[in-house]
Amino acid sequence: MNYNLNQAANKTEQKKSNLASLRKLITIIGEERRSLTIAFAAILLNAGISLLGPYLIGHTIDKYIQTKQFHGVLVFAAILLSVYIVAFVVNYIQMLMMGGIGQRMLFSLRNAVFNKLQELPVDFFNQNKSGDLISRINNDTDKVNQFFSQSLMQFIGSLIIMIGAGIFLLCINLPLGIAALSPALIVWFITKSVSPWVKRRNAASMKTTGALSAEVQESLANFKVIIAFNRRDYFRKRFEKVNKENYAQSIQTGIANTVFMPIYTLAANIGQLIVLSFGIYLIIKGLFTLGLLISFIAYINNFYNPLRQLAALWASFQVALAGWDRISLLLSLENNLDIVEDDKSEISKSYLTFRDVSFQYPNGKEVLFSVNFDLEQGKTYAFVGPTGGGKTTIASLIARLYDTTKGKVLLDGKDIRSYKPEERSRKIGFILQEPFLFSGTVRDNILYGNVEYKNFSNKQLEEAISDAGLEGLLQRFDQGLETVVQTTGDGISLGQKQLIAFMRAVLRKPELLILDEATANIDTITEQLLDEILKKLPPSTTRVIIAHRLNTIENADEIFFVNTGNVTLAGSFKDAINLLLNEKIES
Repeated sequence: MNYNLNQAANKTEQKKSNLASLRKLITIIGEERRSLTIAFAAILLNAGISLLGPYLIGHTIDKYIQTKQFHGVLVFAAILLSVYIVAFVVNYIQMLMMGGIGQRMLFSLRNAVFNKLQELPVDFFNQNKSGDLISRINNDTDKVNQFFSQSLMQFIGSLIIMIGAGIFLLCINLPLGIAALSPALIVWFITKSVSPWVKRRNAASMKTTGALSAEVQESLANFKVIIAFNRRDYFRKRFEKVNKENYAQSIQTGIANTVFMPIYTLAANIGQLIVLSFGIYLIIKGLFTLGLLISFIAYINNFYNPLRQLAALWASFQVALAGWDRISLLLSLENNLDIVEDDKSEISKSYLTFRDVSFQYPNGKEVLFSVNFDLEQGKTYAFVGPTGGGKTTIASLIARLYDTTKGKVLLDGKDIRSYKPEERSRKIGFILQEPFLFSGTVRDNILYGNVEYKNFSNKQLEEAISDAGLEGLLQRFDQGLETVVQTTGDGISLGQKQLIAFMRAVLRKPELLILDEATANIDTITEQLLDEILKKLPPSTTRVIIAHRLNTIENADEIFFVNTGNVTLAGSFKDAINLLLNEKIES
């Protein structure tokens, strides 16, 4: 399955309308209906108050100022002051409500994205850069939050005021209202035509931001190698390239996000010019009053000023939609490692069976061809062969990090795909050549995913480690279980990290233990210690060893030779050595 997010985005046509995207976006805050209703009510009240002001001003001018009834002027001034105070309070409540909604939405959205990442298979992470995924969690979700918490209600409020002002303009004087609103039709047509381009520019900018984040993450993760090979210039050039791409896209996006403002301002100026010229003409003809003209000008401002605000808010809306498209694309992905029904358990002396297994990585060539072998319970099996032959791929299929392209893998007589992840992980232990640890302590990393010892004290855990024959490994750490583990820097050696991974796997008491070059980074004495520990595992434990070093497979019950996607039984240790030597001579 193709999990490449950038390729998927390129293949997806921009068929969704802005309204459809907005509807989908609003679904993520379904639990905020009550708060949204209160905020929306506050917006309606605030808009109504804002629209009431110009009418009161026009009425005061015609009825009290022109007739010099100053008592009425003071009364209506007090009314207007009260109205504006209420508007201030309502506006403050609205902003407070939306700020809370925005932060809660950001919290929920980031949780949703991160939880989705936990559901996706290894295949997904092989096809996407971690820096881009980090950008989607941090940057893209924040763009969506900014629109919801700062712009959405302002956007809706401006829209309501604009519509209300338009209605007032048409009710006060229909011909003058139509003339005043005519520039808005041109603006609407331009906005509808240009908006898809603005959205594409923002999407492209976010993509380059993700690429920039990925490049920084990769450079920092490999900084030791950069220093060792004195290739700062190489990574400097790579960073300069992606930084220039991000800069160019940001410039284009900046232009796209401000393209509406001058157009809307011009439309507002033309509208005011039409009102002044046409309104004065109507006053001269006796068809209009000065107070109504002032009210009309105020309503024109109430129509076009929100329109200018909408120009800026529309750009924010397009940014949020572009960010949401990137997020929703990730959220729409499903794990392709489905659980299948298989209640029938085949009677067999083999604990693990590969039956006509072929495998191909996404967008790659086939790496395994109709592989067949059986592993019996309690025995030790070694898979050897040249680099790139398919050994690690076999280990990954055994642990179901991937599914076969063709054929079937049986675990304990059942299709391995029928096991739930937690059930499969209890049965299978996996020690990688480069172990993954968390920042914390040795204890934290040993207990990761192990519910059996979750509530153990340090003393109880040390006893369990001793019972498993692992106390010799724990002694390699100065502070025992409380030794601090740092995933970056020089806290502990790679060999010590491997020891932690070894203890973590053995304590889970797996029925099948896979060691993929697990002793590649440790010294010979420690390797002998690990070998003694492996011998103390329960007799029913099946061991699968992926190795290049021949001394690690000397005691294997059976040895398989893996090369060019084919697996053959090598026979004895001596036969395996001869196969390897012949392979080196031929190559």
